[in-house]
Amino acid sequence: MPEIRSIDKNFLQRITEIIEENISKEQFGVSELADEVGMSRSNLLRRVKKLTNLSVSQFIRNVRLEHAREMMDEGIYTVSQVSYRVGFGSTSYFIKCFREYYGYPPGKTGEREIAKENEDKKNKSGTQERSSLIVIGVFVLVVLLGVFLFVFIKPLITSEYKSEKSIAVLPFKNDSSDSVNMYFVNGLMESTLNNLQKIQDLRVISRTSVEKYRDSRKTSPEIASELDVNYLVEGSGQKIGDQILLNIQLIDAKNDKQLWAEQYNRESRDIFSLQSEVAKNIAAKIQVIISPEVKKSIDKIPTGNMQAYDIFLKGIDLLNKGLPENAKQSIPYLRKAIEMDPEFARAYAAIAIAYYTIDENQPVKQYSDSVNYFSDRAMFFDSKLPQSLIAKALFYMLSREYELAVPYLEKALEYNPNSDLVFAYLLDLYANHIPNTEKYLEYALRGLRIDISSYDSTIASFNYLHIANAFIQAGFQEQAEKYIDKSLVYKPDNLYSQYTKAYILFAKSKDLRQTKDLLLEVFGKDTTRLDIMQEVGKIYYYLRDYDNAYKYYKRFVNIRNTYHLNIYGSENAKVGFVYLKMGNSEEGKKLLEEFRDYAENDHSQYRHSGLALYYSYKGEKEKAVEHLNLFSNETGYFYWTVLFLPIEPLFDNIKESADFSKITSEIESNFKDWHNRIKNSLGQEGLLKTE
Repeated sequence: MPEIRSIDKNFLQRITEIIEENISKEQFGVSELADEVGMSRSNLLRRVKKLTNLSVSQFIRNVRLEHAREMMDEGIYTVSQVSYRVGFGSTSYFIKCFREYYGYPPGKTGEREIAKENEDKKNKSGTQERSSLIVIGVFVLVVLLGVFLFVFIKPLITSEYKSEKSIAVLPFKNDSSDSVNMYFVNGLMESTLNNLQKIQDLRVISRTSVEKYRDSRKTSPEIASELDVNYLVEGSGQKIGDQILLNIQLIDAKNDKQLWAEQYNRESRDIFSLQSEVAKNIAAKIQVIISPEVKKSIDKIPTGNMQAYDIFLKGIDLLNKGLPENAKQSIPYLRKAIEMDPEFARAYAAIAIAYYTIDENQPVKQYSDSVNYFSDRAMFFDSKLPQSLIAKALFYMLSREYELAVPYLEKALEYNPNSDLVFAYLLDLYANHIPNTEKYLEYALRGLRIDISSYDSTIASFNYLHIANAFIQAGFQEQAEKYIDKSLVYKPDNLYSQYTKAYILFAKSKDLRQTKDLLLEVFGKDTTRLDIMQEVGKIYYYLRDYDNAYKYYKRFVNIRNTYHLNIYGSENAKVGFVYLKMGNSEEGKKLLEEFRDYAENDHSQYRHSGLALYYSYKGEKEKAVEHLNLFSNETGYFYWTVLFLPIEPLFDNIKESADFSKITSEIESNFKDWHNRIKNSLGQEGLLKTE
């Protein structure tokens, strides 16, 4: 026994030290601690619970609070500073946790002793009359204070609190001992979520974001703080024969207060009226307006066949898992639902989405015809169903007719303004297929507001990286730096984010040497990375240090040729120019001719800028200026153009031209107009905030 206690003590000391090492990281939680200790999450939970009778999240929070107490005792930091230094993202939540743990608010370490002394003094002094006067005086003071708070402070608090209505529907619990019924309980949760998502004035957190709380022991305020919502919906249910039992409650999560609860006992045939009633009751309690169109949509009955709906729920439960193998398993259930009800639009749409999920990442598409057929059937039976519109959009995406997919997705978003699925597909379109920085930023920022916690740290890091990159492309330096820092918080070893940050800092400092040093530091962490290798070569190129540029470019080209990689064709002009400077004329000319072919076949807004580079190298100054002038009439080009075009070595042949200065000024002016338009657009949407 003594040996076991010693081992346990060492274990607790070890995990405490790990938590303290990561004390300022808000995202450091159970999964991260398990990884650091080298244990599975479940084993860590069991061992900490056995030794401390606390959940791991409670143990982590207590370590944070004890560290906070020590910092407050030092008297150096404010409450707000301490809260962030110990990993609390919200100062108000930190104060609440501190008070619950210690019995008094932070910064009042001696409050209990002082209160005790005051109480002793009261007991020892004064007459009964004086005591009565004190009681009366305190009563009057409390009344006056209450009036003041009600008249002056409460409207301010209420106004701020009600400025946005936000809600998360947590995974419902299965009250049945039969786990087979889980699909039905998930269906009840999904319908509640879908109905609430349709309400324009309500921000509804996605299903993928709340799934991680299915078996969570976290408190309502903890979950609300992580999801940044005002309200939570909790539920549990079961199906017994033809009876549906549903328990549901609405929680004012910030105050951990139940606003409404209801127990429903209905027959299966009443399931749709039950789902509609639940959504409308929740909306009424949190005082959001349901438009007549949305009310009609919520009240719509998807099928009159209860057996078909039950089988559909089994299929959709599999499809929602998101993996191709699950999608394949869902199809027989969904087909059976259609056999039972040939006009079941929601089932047709689900089959189309399932086939798309199977085919999406396959080099050869096998199910385009199936996606087209089932999406058309869904549209035929219900063209206002968001899933029907999504399904049709996916057919066009699978067929690479990306422009045709856009109106369907935008219409789906009109009917369901909180659809994380629509946001995901729009982001894919505007990032990879029809690049549009303005649209990408709009949908990425809107999507983040409802899908903020569904990702693991790696995916979250790359999501924030993409947003940071879009921001800097549009000239938003402050926001780009903010999001790239978030990316690195989630995954500090993300080399993409590290070298993107080097360029973001260049946008602020215009210091090429600093950028070079930062890129060399990143490249030193993985010298096999071709993307970083050519970025280092590029910075030396702009520094006109052609010896070092050649060193990196030559290695890059050799690897690219060895493995027949068709990458970075847009950089061949710079690479070829460096080869020429170093006396490798044959290879240099070849690369520059390859670049000309690339530029002539470039259908983007950069075509004329590429041709201007080529003709400037050739010494054909008039053609170079002509193409550069044509480029100045384009819009939507990235901030990098404004930053690097004036220092471009390939333009040295035309920089002395009076037209060059005029054209570069026009390019910068056009970019500013584009930047301001995006700024105004995002501002009107409430998506652009500075800190």
